[in-house]
Amino acid sequence: MSDSPQRRGPKRGGPAVLEQDPALPPVAVPADRLQTRWTLPKIILWAAIAVLGGMAWTMIAIVRGETVNAIWFVFAAVCTYFIGYRFYSTVIEKYITRPDDRRATPAEVKYDGKDYVPTDRRVLYGHHFAAIAGAGPLVGPVLAAQMGYLPGTIWIIVGVVLAGAVQDYTVLFFSMRRGGRTIGQMARDVLGRVGGTAAIIASLLIMLIIIAILALVVVNALGESPWGVFSVAMTIPIALFMGVYLRFLRPGKVTEVSIIGFVLLIAAIVAGGWVAGTDWGQAIFHLDRTTIAWGIIIYGFIAAVLPVWLLLAPRDYLSTFMKIGVIVMLAGAIVLVRPEITVPAFTEFAETGLGPVFAGPLFPFLFVTIACGALSGFHALIASGTTPKLIEKERQTRFIGYGGMLMESFVAIMALVAAVSIDQGIYFAMNASAAATGGTVEGAVAFVNSLGLTGVQITPDVLTSTAAAVGEESIISRTGGAPTLALGLAHIMQQALGGTALMAFWYHFAIMFEALFILTAVDAGTRVARFMLQDSIGAWIPRFRDVSWRPGVWICTAIMVAGWGWILILGVTDPLGGINTFFPLFGIANQLLAAIALAVVFAIVAKRGPSYVKWLWIVGLPLAFASVVTITASMYKIFSPVPAIGYWANNAKYAAAQAAGDDSLGTPEVVAAVIRNTAVQGTLSIIFVTLAIVVIVVALVVAVKAIRSGVSTDDEDAAVSSRRFAPASFISSSAEREIEKQWDDYRADNPAQAKVTAGH
Repeated sequence: MSDSPQRRGPKRGGPAVLEQDPALPPVAVPADRLQTRWTLPKIILWAAIAVLGGMAWTMIAIVRGETVNAIWFVFAAVCTYFIGYRFYSTVIEKYITRPDDRRATPAEVKYDGKDYVPTDRRVLYGHHFAAIAGAGPLVGPVLAAQMGYLPGTIWIIVGVVLAGAVQDYTVLFFSMRRGGRTIGQMARDVLGRVGGTAAIIASLLIMLIIIAILALVVVNALGESPWGVFSVAMTIPIALFMGVYLRFLRPGKVTEVSIIGFVLLIAAIVAGGWVAGTDWGQAIFHLDRTTIAWGIIIYGFIAAVLPVWLLLAPRDYLSTFMKIGVIVMLAGAIVLVRPEITVPAFTEFAETGLGPVFAGPLFPFLFVTIACGALSGFHALIASGTTPKLIEKERQTRFIGYGGMLMESFVAIMALVAAVSIDQGIYFAMNASAAATGGTVEGAVAFVNSLGLTGVQITPDVLTSTAAAVGEESIISRTGGAPTLALGLAHIMQQALGGTALMAFWYHFAIMFEALFILTAVDAGTRVARFMLQDSIGAWIPRFRDVSWRPGVWICTAIMVAGWGWILILGVTDPLGGINTFFPLFGIANQLLAAIALAVVFAIVAKRGPSYVKWLWIVGLPLAFASVVTITASMYKIFSPVPAIGYWANNAKYAAAQAAGDDSLGTPEVVAAVIRNTAVQGTLSIIFVTLAIVVIVVALVVAVKAIRSGVSTDDEDAAVSSRRFAPASFISSSAEREIEKQWDDYRADNPAQAKVTAGH
């Protein structure tokens, strides 16, 4: 029997007649078994989900009493996700992607044991979720809470169903159909030289900003926090141990090593409290932000060149285990504790646009501040990076792409609830820049009370006692969102389990949880950026496209790490707070990248043929919204005459002060740093929006030409018949279980073929 896949049909793209090896069991569920039969219990179940979701939205958005019970946020989110996944993603699968499990994926066709490896869909879901879920779903909602709870809630939940999950799913699918090509490569193939080159340059530059801000969040969370530094530092040897354990000591014992890893993580948190209380612990682990930044830069380079199995894969799995576990635990605690939210649906900052956390009107800045969690261009890089090379079967892309993004959105909603559950005075004291608070308790009290917010009157005792309760020296100007989320999580969890005595544990548990989130994204992002740079340089020097050529790996990794490391240092040393000034650029860049990815997908779908055109609105809707939001936000940052909003206006303000010798804005060093940073931010804003507009315009031109021609054209890889089977979702259907049983029997009777056709 031949092990070579069989195909018959067009060499590239186009419909092909796939011939399955008759000696094998079925490789796909028959089409007639894929149709859902609506029974009375199913109708009742979905009607109940719709009613519960409707009640939750009514309480959040319409009733809106003086307080809102946080339990309604959980119900609104979960019910909307269920309905979106069950119905909307099914429409996308039926009319846009149209997967065919008879067709082999790149992981099967190009299997090499390294980059292309058919991976169990549950493990791959964890890997993909770990890679996409960085700081964005944690930080953005926390910062956006200054505008009230309602705008962020609507954007996170509705936005993910109609935009974010659509992008992730479609990019993942179309990359898989093209052998796992990156979004830049797909843009070059679909849009031509101009559009493709603009997309590649934009992707590389935007990736630098994204990774730098992810790292900056970790730096701000760990600065002057010996407990946090020790606990997070210990995750590195724990992950290395897990990698060695799975590779050499106990291969395949995933559950076993997961339990060991979890126990070691908890031990690291507990030990961190003890270490922080010792003189030597304070001397070694009490580090300033600049030192931590350099440590992360060095770590980023090493982690990106190490074998995936040694650090990235085990921590992916461990961090996913922690992430989903913590979010589910937090949701359960919210249901049990039912905290009352006193933050108004809309604050005055939603109207004025001059909040202390970030400046800008609700539209468009809310939609770029909350990036990951609703829509994120960074995900397009992951969905066209490692994940499409690991997919077992085509129908799994819906579960991994669309479903993975829904889980990230749930993370964002829990982050928003945690942020709005704490006292507003504490929230603003933590998230206002050091330039506003002076970095002192007295300065923070004066600043917060000067905001004139209704019902907000904070005292020094509240701030000092809160810091003591969580085992920190200070919580003043702990910007970046991570400390605020940790405090909110600790506030809710201590009510459900352990009381105030465990506040410090829960706080640092959350810090470690967030750091695992973010460092995993830094690892994966740096690795993907290196792949992109290698591919780009490979157009001139082909040797660089060989990912096994170590000099090329080291050179490209060093270039990308140097790029985001430089921006990280700028953020850490920024006198205006780093996160407060750089995060809007991060959000805009991230959403511009989403617009680029959606534009590429829009052109791909248009070129697939007339039967796809009437469903183009599914991609066109988020593309239009993302384009309008991000271009408008870019115009604000470039042209606004208000220094708090416009980069160049702020640059001119400080340049004038420098020329006049005016020290009212700070020391000469501070003024020079602001001039430098705002010039960098303003220049990058111009470059990003220009490149994005080029890509969007070219994509629209390509799409219009394709629609007018009425001809189906694409550049998909040749269709190859599959020789393996695997279920499409987390839980196997009855039809899938029947086929799995046939494959189990086949392998038992043909042990020589077991390795070749292993699938589930």
